[in-house]
Amino acid sequence: MAGEDKTQTTATAAPAKRGSFFQRLYVGNGALDVIGNRKRWYIFFSVLVLVCLASVIFRGFNFGIDFAGGTKLQLQAQGASGAISTEQVTEVYRDTLGKEPSSVQAVGVGDTASIQIRTETLSQNEISRLKTAMTDQLKPNGAISDSAVSGTWGGEVTQQALIALGVFLVLVTIFLALYFERRMALAALVSLFHDVIVTAGVYSIIGFEVTPATAIGLLTILGFSLYDTVVVFDKVKENTRGLLGLTRRTYGEAANLAVNQTLMRSINTALIALLPVIGLLVVGAILLGVGTLQDLALVQLTGMLAGLISSIALATPLLVDLTMRDPKFQAQARRVQARRANLAARAAGAEVADKPESFDEESLSSELRKERALSAAGGVPVRNPSAAEQRRRQGQPQGKRPSGKRKH
Repeated sequence: MAGEDKTQTTATAAPAKRGSFFQRLYVGNGALDVIGNRKRWYIFFSVLVLVCLASVIFRGFNFGIDFAGGTKLQLQAQGASGAISTEQVTEVYRDTLGKEPSSVQAVGVGDTASIQIRTETLSQNEISRLKTAMTDQLKPNGAISDSAVSGTWGGEVTQQALIALGVFLVLVTIFLALYFERRMALAALVSLFHDVIVTAGVYSIIGFEVTPATAIGLLTILGFSLYDTVVVFDKVKENTRGLLGLTRRTYGEAANLAVNQTLMRSINTALIALLPVIGLLVVGAILLGVGTLQDLALVQLTGMLAGLISSIALATPLLVDLTMRDPKFQAQARRVQARRANLAARAAGAEVADKPESFDEESLSSELRKERALSAAGGVPVRNPSAAEQRRRQGQPQGKRPSGKRKH
């Protein structure tokens, strides 16, 4: 029966433990040890950044014609024979010029729908041949327009975006250093650079086309990443206020509690922010065929996911490592450990003192057995028991304790 009770208790304890984990995760009582596993996170982020940097250096980017220059043609998506698809336009282009266009996209819906062709710079002869072939085979409504795109425009947009990025980083550094502290500013900037490198690396690895809209969208994700980091750091600041004079928890433990307390908020914020981005990607890019919306949605989707992970698993652990280099926080951590060791020793001593006597007659000394026999018969107990026997006697039940009075 004892074995059955033990098995049943163990079986029912496992679901309770799982339930308590998710409950603590939702409430924010420290279910996840993010700070304790920070070395694993550092390895993960280091490998991710190295892969992205290698792809950017050796593979490069797929720049659009706004950066490299080229020719853009546009025709109505409705023709004499009905709707014109992008596949038909691509086939006519390939048969006429013997090469593939850079991109063919459908823009707009209904009567205003059109198809845009972006390609490398074409000569006037090639443009004329292409227009004639499309007019004869596809018979679009209206004329086919063409325009030359200069690569200098994309370069100017990128230059302005980089200037805006530099100003943004300077202002952010000043704000974090004044509102929080320099260690938090440094950790937030490292997390910010991680988000930029990972987003750029994803574009390089997958081969997304880089357009001016991509550079603009990259600036928008920096604000989201920084917002999430500031929320976590604000909770860290709240949990560590006056910590040097306390011995309840270390700086790392207080920071880990702050991460858990803001984890569900970060996840919910990211989900709410990603819903319109996904809608922008699905509706704007797939259904409407707007290439600019696709570029914005892709960079925002990638950057938000990277920002969510880095603000939790990179910025805060890095802040803890920077803070624990301070001798004051190292001394406070030693005081916390000493207090816990003292409490553990006291608890162990109290457990030994409160442990009931087993009354194993074989383990008792001959003198102690005689004393119990005399006490049970109303005789005279030993007046001066040894210290060990006195401790054992304190563990005896009240009814068995000798009265200490001599009977006449």
